Amino acid sequence: MATFREQLKPRYAALGIILLSVLGLLLFRAWSIQVLSGDRFAAAAENNRVREIAIDAPRGRILDRNGEPLVTNRATLGVTVSPTAKDDEDMLYRLSVVLEMPLDEVNERVASTREAALKPRLVAVDVPMSTVAYLSEHESDFPGVEVSVVPVREYPNGTLAAHVLGYTGEISEESLDSGDMEGYVLGDIVGKSGAEAQFESVLQGEKGYRRVEVDAVGSPRHVLEEAEPVAGRDVVLTIDLEVQRVAEEALVRALAEARADDFNDARAGAAVAIDIETGEVLAMASVPTYDPALFIGGISTKDWEALNDKDSEYPLNNRVIQAQYPPASTFKAITGMAGLEYGVTSTGHSYYCSGRWTGQGEEWSKFCWNRRGHGPVGFRRGVADSCDIVFYEIGHSFYKRGKEELQVFSRRFGLGSQLGIDLPGEVSGRIPDAQWKAEFNADYPEYRQWLPGDTVNISIGQGDLLTTPLQMAAVYAGIANGGDVMRPHVLKEVLDSKGEPVRAYEPEVAFSSEVSESILRTMHGALLDVTEEGTGASAFRGFDARVAGKTGTAEVAGKDDYAWFTAYAPADDPQYAVAVLLEQGGHGGAIAAPAAREILAALLGLPVEHVQATDVSR
Repeated sequence: MATFREQLKPRYAALGIILLSVLGLLLFRAWSIQVLSGDRFAAAAENNRVREIAIDAPRGRILDRNGEPLVTNRATLGVTVSPTAKDDEDMLYRLSVVLEMPLDEVNERVASTREAALKPRLVAVDVPMSTVAYLSEHESDFPGVEVSVVPVREYPNGTLAAHVLGYTGEISEESLDSGDMEGYVLGDIVGKSGAEAQFESVLQGEKGYRRVEVDAVGSPRHVLEEAEPVAGRDVVLTIDLEVQRVAEEALVRALAEARADDFNDARAGAAVAIDIETGEVLAMASVPTYDPALFIGGISTKDWEALNDKDSEYPLNNRVIQAQYPPASTFKAITGMAGLEYGVTSTGHSYYCSGRWTGQGEEWSKFCWNRRGHGPVGFRRGVADSCDIVFYEIGHSFYKRGKEELQVFSRRFGLGSQLGIDLPGEVSGRIPDAQWKAEFNADYPEYRQWLPGDTVNISIGQGDLLTTPLQMAAVYAGIANGGDVMRPHVLKEVLDSKGEPVRAYEPEVAFSSEVSESILRTMHGALLDVTEEGTGASAFRGFDARVAGKTGTAEVAGKDDYAWFTAYAPADDPQYAVAVLLEQGGHGGAIAAPAAREILAALLGLPVEHVQATDVSR
């Protein structure tokens, strides 16, 4: 019989095998970690010990065409808080009191996950020296809080050209996810609108970095290595600072004058001036405007809501390129040229205006703006006096031909399409036709048919027709430029670190209308008649340059009339085209034309003076 010790031998053997197996496994794992994965774990350990902090590069400046600064950078005192202090509630409360900021806002900024893990969170900028002194004197009460010099955007001219320049802000997660912002991380400051956004890749510059050693809890101990950032390049715009100033002041003055004439809701408008041969935008004004400095350091919820409130008239909108309006009688230049090209009218054609038009029958009668009638009217006189009857007849003739020739001709000047300006947010406007109407009224079969009145309404710039102020300025520039519509642009050139141009914009034709020289010459004469003896004569009496232009007064359902004026000058040697639009501003010749006169004076180097004008036409 086996002894007790002999009975345990198999169990000891099994236990020994298990122990040897475990020990072998541990030895294999140690060998694997040290030999096979040694480099990877060493790198991980190094990453835990050493962190890299990105250093933002100063953005490039934005200058006007003459080198005048529009957007620069300035150094200011900012308060930053280490992300490791986000749980120190007592300290953050004290800081909110000292900074006179809501505690919730301080907590939100310190706890932000948009920045790199170790990057201090910017809580406040433009901190008063009294606050800086207090924080310095009570440094022990504010662990993790530092006052440092931070670069921020500066706007030497305040709100001037705000819509062209745009504003900056923290990059959004949506932008990062889009894949178009390679090299950016959450927390980076980028252009959000205007030129700041359009030329982001040039303005941004190259980040620097600082490699720091951290302790066990992740707090920085000392700097191991650093590289300075490279500032972004400067961008020179085509904008002329002084012309821009005149344009904005003229808009504000015109709106005030409209309100004084009982157009009480006249609170918004737009104006644009372009070089007819190059497409350079010399001024682009939109009212109401906003202060881009509100976005420095992050815009407050209160300010953001105010900018997007309906009662504020949406000041962030650039009405020159982002708003669409019926062009009213300014469109009669298109209708007139189309009529001449397709033979539905001629310079020798005579019309009779009794003040009422019954071309579609008595039940569909329409009126001229002059209810008393103009009497016998020729083509050029019809343009000069903006006689609606003349253009009702032309529009009706187009309808009867059944070829949508008026729409085709309009598109040749770029209407109904984006002009391709180098600013974000441009809309295309609308040239309505039978297909559009059928699709637009897909759920209402009774409204799908294209009717005679649709073409007649388009002929005077009304109905479903929509254009932007930039498009109408481009149309008149095209008339003055032999029929070629140049692509409008705000970029003139990009400068290197020495101030030398490294990239310049090359002018290009956006739309070639291929209108004959004789038709352009006829329209040129008619538009001259407008300002010398027609609906625009009152506004340009005594002006030291000849101007070819057209007044317009748009009817908008439920609102007061919108005032238009479009023109180019000097008429004998055209250089510049302008368009002015005043929402609910009344009559174009009385309100918009005087504003356009001021802008043209600034462009031509003439004395800028405001004149009182009279006009009751549409």
